[in-house]
Amino acid sequence: MSAVIAGIGRRGQVTIPRTVRRRLGIQEGDQVAFLLAGDHVILYPLPKTLLDMRGSVPVGMPQDFSEIRRQAIEAHARKVAQDEA
Repeated sequence: MSAVIAGIGRRGQVTIPRTVRRRLGIQEGDQVAFLLAGDHVILYPLPKTLLDMRGSVPVGMPQDFSEIRRQAIEAHARKVAQDEA
């Protein structure tokens, strides 16, 4: 375990040091959770969800997400059925 020191600003903000951000893969806009454990605080980076990724891949035309979801469910069902056979 290693320790890295950071200060707390006037408004209670803490800047996470670069070495810690890099080690945890934290980037601007990411979310973290503070877990209170007695008199300690544990910082956990929160994983991105699919909704967070919305808009990150450009598409050329409107998408029918109901149809895409239906196809994904059918493909998954076929895979599960094949694995059980």
